[in-house]
Amino acid sequence: MLDTVYRALKPGLRHLDPETAHRLAVKALACGLPLVRPAADDTILACRVFGLGMPNPIGLAAGFDKNGEVPGALLRIGFGHVEIGTVTPQPQPGNPRPRLFRLSEDEAVINRYGFNSEGLEPLLRRMAARRGQGGTVGINVGKNKETADEVADFVTGIRAAAPFAGYLVINVSSPNTPGLRDLQRRESMERLLRAALQARAEAVSGPAPPLLVKLAPDLDGEGLADAAEVALSTGIDGLIMGNTTISRPPSLRSRHRSEAGGLSGRPLFELSTRRLGELYRLTGGRIPLVGVGGVASGKDAYAKIRAGASLVQLYSALVFEGPGLVGRIKRDLAGLLRRDGWASVAEAVGADHR
Repeated sequence: MLDTVYRALKPGLRHLDPETAHRLAVKALACGLPLVRPAADDTILACRVFGLGMPNPIGLAAGFDKNGEVPGALLRIGFGHVEIGTVTPQPQPGNPRPRLFRLSEDEAVINRYGFNSEGLEPLLRRMAARRGQGGTVGINVGKNKETADEVADFVTGIRAAAPFAGYLVINVSSPNTPGLRDLQRRESMERLLRAALQARAEAVSGPAPPLLVKLAPDLDGEGLADAAEVALSTGIDGLIMGNTTISRPPSLRSRHRSEAGGLSGRPLFELSTRRLGELYRLTGGRIPLVGVGGVASGKDAYAKIRAGASLVQLYSALVFEGPGLVGRIKRDLAGLLRRDGWASVAEAVGADHR
């Protein structure tokens, strides 16, 4: 039914402004778009990462459900986990429209949203209302554009979100908030992570949700090494590689290829997977990694896992393939794991570096 509904709506959606189409998709899910609960996941896909059990390693990356409106509906599509946000402490409109562009010829997207967010209060109210419903929902936190003390904003976000989050993500890698990527520098990142860990400890009395950092694929070798060392020395729970890229591959054909913002989708796959592998080697497999960027098939997800990812996320491919893609990726990934003799996803993590 998912594919049938998407195919029926796709021609009309393509004539809409991309941001309008995005909002309609969220509203449709919130209104109970007809969904068929997918079949139970193949047992070979079950995984346990940073202490969390998930039915499969395929997750939805941050950016689709920015305000935590439909995590339950997204889990019912078949994702093993869903990441909501990026949420900022205070509401902010983000950058002026247009700020989202489909590069259809390239199966890519460019966005310069700039952390448009309703703020923490409504997102956490929705998360409180879904307590007890199950499923892993992560909360991705960022900073407000005009905040002078970046660390203070992240501390506010972590402290407020920790009681409601399956896991937490610090987003220091969006290219659309001025100065944000500077927080990936060694000293800044160490100061930020130690403050965030302290805020998390103060926010919960029981087991704390895992804390991850989302990195940019545009980091050079030195930047990656610094991030790996800081992650290991501070004791955070995981790293996400990566966010959108400011680079523009010469292969891009769309008339939108020169728009400012972060590029995602198929052209990001090679760069993000290469950086993922470098990060896995730098950390020696001692910390779980999440692989994001250009995933559009079971083969792509498997490549991320072999490069070092314990979990895989996607988003942009849904724009072009629709929600039925999730089931196809899981089916094909299970087949690839069995073809190569693995008994689980965990066994295949980092296989390309052995």
